[in-house]
This record gives sequence, C-alpha cells and structure tokens, in this order.
Amino acid sequence: GLRRWVEVGNSGCFRPELLLPMGLPENVTVIAWGLSLERPTMIKYGITNIRELVGHKVNLQMVYDSPLCRLDN
Repeated sequence: GLRRWVEVGNSGCFRPELLLPMGLPENVTVIAWGLSLERPTMIKYGITNIRELVGHKVNLQMVYDSPLCRLDN
C-alpha cells in the first residue's frame, strides 16, 4: 500500500563508543531490535521529520484526533 520499500523489523549491534559512557566494559556486546513502525507511519500521514512523530515536537492535537487503530486501507 505504500508503493515503496520500507525497512521494518530492523536490528543491529551498538557501537562500543556508545556503551562506554554508560559504564559498560569494552568487551560487552549489546544488540537491539524493534518493529520500526515509525517509517510506514510517517509515509502514511505525510510526516517528513521524525521529530514530529516522536519527541517534544509532537503535535498533540494530531494524537488526540487520530484513531488508536485503523481497520481501513
């Protein structure tokens, strides 16, 4: 329905320099994964900046006006 390739279900490893400030030893490996539903949501609603979808710039009126679950296409 989006008519383009969209990454969903991404995963990866944290880089060591991101873990050191948290006090973790250099030999620790940390993996992460998620559904990454932000990208298709941004495409569906025409949002071009992810900060408008999550974070302090979210338009709360859009959140209030949008249904929790859509069953239509």
